[in-house]
Amino acid sequence: MSIEEDEGAPGPEPRRIRVVVMGVSGSGKSTIARRLAERLDATFLEGDDFHPEANVAKMAAGHPLDDDDRRPWLTRLRDELEDRDRVVLACSALRRRYRDRLRDAGGVDFVLLDLDRATAVARVAGRSDHFMGPSMVASQFDTLEPPGPDEDDVVSVDGSAPIATVVAQSLAGLAGLAESGT
Repeated sequence: MSIEEDEGAPGPEPRRIRVVVMGVSGSGKSTIARRLAERLDATFLEGDDFHPEANVAKMAAGHPLDDDDRRPWLTRLRDELEDRDRVVLACSALRRRYRDRLRDAGGVDFVLLDLDRATAVARVAGRSDHFMGPSMVASQFDTLEPPGPDEDDVVSVDGSAPIATVVAQSLAGLAGLAESGT
């Protein structure tokens, strides 16, 4: 009996989607991640929502986080990714070791929103509803480790492009990763 004849036969397993939209503050992570989650029928997670209060207070006071501050936060984000099959997470993931920690969830792809420093500062200065101030942008660029050539699960997109363009390029890049099996 063929599958066509057995209407009750289960279809193929839907592809797991675990995407981290990454970049410096002001790159558009939250906006793009929300749009991607909508397009991919996935849950949107805002990484900033998972910071402990002490981290938020430290950043609001103008002090960058260190690895000790980030470690439990990244573990929690990894757990959130691991617990979901269809999820898009907005998270800076600035260093290779942070991305590697998130990769531990399995099947994670990344979209890097590439942006120049001046545009990031201007965007952050223009928002009033966030704990990360413009003075912190420099520390984000200082921390950023661009993905290496062996990080074949990362799509880089121009974060200064219009939102619709960034979303379309991100979706195309993610589809390319899916086709290549990464």
